[in-house]
Amino acid sequence: MPAEYPPVAGHLDDDDYPAYTMGRAAAVLGTTPAFLRALGDAGLIAPLRSGGGHRRYSRRQLRVAARARELVDQGTPIEAACRIITLEDGLGDALRRIEGMRRKLDEQGLNI
Repeated sequence: MPAEYPPVAGHLDDDDYPAYTMGRAAAVLGTTPAFLRALGDAGLIAPLRSGGGHRRYSRRQLRVAARARELVDQGTPIEAACRIITLEDGLGDALRRIEGMRRKLDEQGLNI
């Protein structure tokens, strides 16, 4: 394993650890390396690079790629699929922040 990656044993539960090569990621997703490259070119996922320049993907990135594949399989153009996923992620983040703010307000006795 390249020097910039810490030993894998300490990262078995780390969703962001770049454990998958491009070939393995494509096999897990049932897609092609070209599809993964297209997702990277569209800015949806940014795989880390090994010391030799090879792409490495995390489990989190594989989940995003799987969602993109679902949309593309349904006939959505890849650029639109990437935009949809970006918007879905933004909405999820906003909803989590709102829920956190509501909890804080409830703790302070300020119900909305």
